[in-house]
Amino acid sequence: MAESTASSSKQVPSEMPSSPLAGSSDGPNPDLAPSVIVLGMAGSGKTSFVQRLTAHLHAKKTPPYVVNLDPAVPYPVNIDIRDTVKYKQVMTEYGLGPNGAILTSLNLFCTRFDKVIELVRARSSTVPLTIIDTPGQIEAFTWSASGTIITEALASSHPTVVIYVCDSARATSPATFMSNMLYACSILYRTKLPFFVVFNKADIVRPTFAQRWMTDFERFDEALEDSRGGYSNDLARSLSLVLDEFYCGLKTVICSALTGEGMDEVLTAIDECKQQYRDQYIPLYAEMRAKKVEETAKRLREDAKMGDLTSEVKALDVGRVRDSDDENE
Repeated sequence: MAESTASSSKQVPSEMPSSPLAGSSDGPNPDLAPSVIVLGMAGSGKTSFVQRLTAHLHAKKTPPYVVNLDPAVPYPVNIDIRDTVKYKQVMTEYGLGPNGAILTSLNLFCTRFDKVIELVRARSSTVPLTIIDTPGQIEAFTWSASGTIITEALASSHPTVVIYVCDSARATSPATFMSNMLYACSILYRTKLPFFVVFNKADIVRPTFAQRWMTDFERFDEALEDSRGGYSNDLARSLSLVLDEFYCGLKTVICSALTGEGMDEVLTAIDECKQQYRDQYIPLYAEMRAKKVEETAKRLREDAKMGDLTSEVKALDVGRVRDSDDENE
């Protein structure tokens, strides 16, 4: 794995931490610069958003550390999955299609992600944050084992924030808006990490309508009636009521990757999420870790009991053999 902006090339060890929850032996360090995982539907503008946020921070003389996890998209970053895994070679060697090759590339890269965390932690004192761009096909990262390992390894090491990028232009359709909100909700509850939604492409369509739909069910219901979607409208209407609690605590930011609008608000939201990581995620992590230690100890005790029982059975069998030999004599 090569670090793109470094003059030297570093060899990457093949071993991973023994558990995704074991990213750091000392536990999470909330004082390190946060890592920001950028997720979103294909075409939502994730990579453009990452590039604009990176340029914005460069303009402020505080350049970020950037990691690209999309093997199909080349652009200048500090750590690039393409330096470690050759996407087209994976397709040819394993006979895979585009999506299968992306998933396999992530799996291969995941085995070396401990080195990425070392590099990120080492740069934490010199950068304001680390931005992580994910594959265009959101399910390749969100619902894969490698995506889970990468997310949990980061979160167990230092502050980690998840940004869900939503395409404002496409979200004008109530059905598409609801699909995005369901995905955002599932990501929030799957990762349990500080999270907010970025409504991108505000230069095309001002997404204030989406924010109104999240706070006013009547407005969303009127939009559904105008769309005349039939059965899908009934489903979206029901889901909107179900997601009402999710909307209440959800942060949203309006921005444009094209014009740079809203980037300062994004940075403010990241700072708020870093504090949320300290206040909420670290206690949750400690609880999960304690539970894991207890489960391991319980399993070891059960194994020890089974070992003692096996020894007693063997001793009993030996005694029976001796008694049988004595009787034969």
